[in-house]
Amino acid sequence: MEVEAKSRVATGRHPVREKPAKRYPAPEFPGCRPITIRRDEVDTWDGRFEFWDADTETAWVVREPTSATHEFPSHLLSALSHMIASERGSPVTCFGNMDLELRGEDGERRRIMQADQSVYLHPERSRLPDKGMVRGEHDFPDVVLEVDFTTDVRRGKLGLYEEWGFPEVWVEVPNRYSPSRPARRPTGVTIHLIEDGAFRIAPESRAFPGWTAEEIHAALNEPTVSEDTVRVLKRVGRTLGAREGTGPDDMPWLRAHRREGWVKGHAEGRVEGRAEGLAEGQARIVNALRRTVLAPRGLSGVSDQELLDALLACEGETDLLARLGRPRR
Repeated sequence: MEVEAKSRVATGRHPVREKPAKRYPAPEFPGCRPITIRRDEVDTWDGRFEFWDADTETAWVVREPTSATHEFPSHLLSALSHMIASERGSPVTCFGNMDLELRGEDGERRRIMQADQSVYLHPERSRLPDKGMVRGEHDFPDVVLEVDFTTDVRRGKLGLYEEWGFPEVWVEVPNRYSPSRPARRPTGVTIHLIEDGAFRIAPESRAFPGWTAEEIHAALNEPTVSEDTVRVLKRVGRTLGAREGTGPDDMPWLRAHRREGWVKGHAEGRVEGRAEGLAEGQARIVNALRRTVLAPRGLSGVSDQELLDALLACEGETDLLARLGRPRR
């Protein structure tokens, strides 16, 4: 199988310019082994594979068992995307590991890839897949993530993503070391953006404006989301929201929480206001009693609390003075 290049192809660490007529050898799948899946079996196949080709009825599956290190970044990207969406004020949809299909004119599956994560930034206006994404029938995800823990998508799948026209592909090499990782494979995120039919490596995302490769890699390798990452996510979400005229209050869940917070704060403010008002009223009463009742009689040494207690219990001025232990003159 060969891949036709239109202008250039990113087969290594940097894009390489090629002539339009240049043809590339069949893709390779380092870290994978081939197995046979017949055409009449692929619809019911319940396992995972990197790539399947109908002509050879061959699927390439990862040699090593699925690990937490491989799965963690793809699940975390979904959570981070939803945090950005909350700040933006409109939802996103993430499909995780799903089939990305190329079909023939007869409608039969010709090739299938499976990404580690697929993110749709505008699900409300996108042609979303119901089972697998079919090129030409559904919209491409805004971002596809591939995690190279024991594999190297640059030598196979990346060229196919480019050939099919995917707009943005992230390749994440986790910080955690794997003995089976291809030699001299540096850790980090590489962002591949499609332009004029070919990928170029970019320092930041186009789908998530301002989110840099360094920031994405740091976020995908944190055991818990740090304050630095939260600040980045808020910045990206606000940038998207400013473009689209939306904000957190456009999300029903956040709007409900903000409303509850406002109601609670308003109620607490009223209680505090009443307490302050009562304190001021008590102070005015105490001062008036001292001026009109105690001062003319030369009485002193009575605390504010003693005066208020006596006032609440007395039946008149005589009784008040008696309770304070002072006979009326």
